[in-house]
Amino acid sequence: MQFQRIQQAMADYETFLKSGLSSEERLYYWESQRIFQETWDIEAMDFAKMFDQSLQNKQTRRLWNRENYEPKRMMLLFIALQPDFPRQLFGDLFNETRDVAGRMDRFLFYCEELLQDYRRMHPRSPENSHYHNDNYQMISLYLAFRYPDRYAPYHYGVFRELMIRLGSPDIPQNNDPERYFKVMRTLQGLLNKQAHIQQFQASRINDSTLFQGESLLLAFDFACFCTGKP
Repeated sequence: MQFQRIQQAMADYETFLKSGLSSEERLYYWESQRIFQETWDIEAMDFAKMFDQSLQNKQTRRLWNRENYEPKRMMLLFIALQPDFPRQLFGDLFNETRDVAGRMDRFLFYCEELLQDYRRMHPRSPENSHYHNDNYQMISLYLAFRYPDRYAPYHYGVFRELMIRLGSPDIPQNNDPERYFKVMRTLQGLLNKQAHIQQFQASRINDSTLFQGESLLLAFDFACFCTGKP
């Protein structure tokens, strides 16, 4: 990435935040992150209820429920099918002693296994997708909500376009969430050094319904601003 382009993009982002036009932009991410942080408990007796309550939002459910996209509903079906296995699946995904790319791939693999088990037990069911095979978007959301300062929601299109806009000599040609997370951490570090951006962002999320801690959602929001995506 070219530092001069990053500096210009951050100046434009500061103007965007200052304008107030950003006041409602993507704030539902911060709300859901707070709810997840306050609710998630891998040891919960009723894992299905805990999972359901962890993914909530008063503004929108689009992160896990929109047309032809229902990963939350399918995970709840899997939990009902095999209550202990999804708990173990999330335990592995959130195990920071292991390589994140491997964790994400294992999660995806076992979601596919759970879907096949579900279809065998419900042969007449129309379900033919677990919706986590979405280029790691939902899996990255779990990680971002569980570890706000380490991970950000992943969108391949955002990542690729961001690298183009910031002048990277190495444009991703395929999914690479691990590299994306590293880029987000780098950008977060630079954003944290911008006093005015920090001031405007603090004012923007000054609401008890939103997550207040260190969160790579700021870097993600910056990436979305730079690319004009979601």
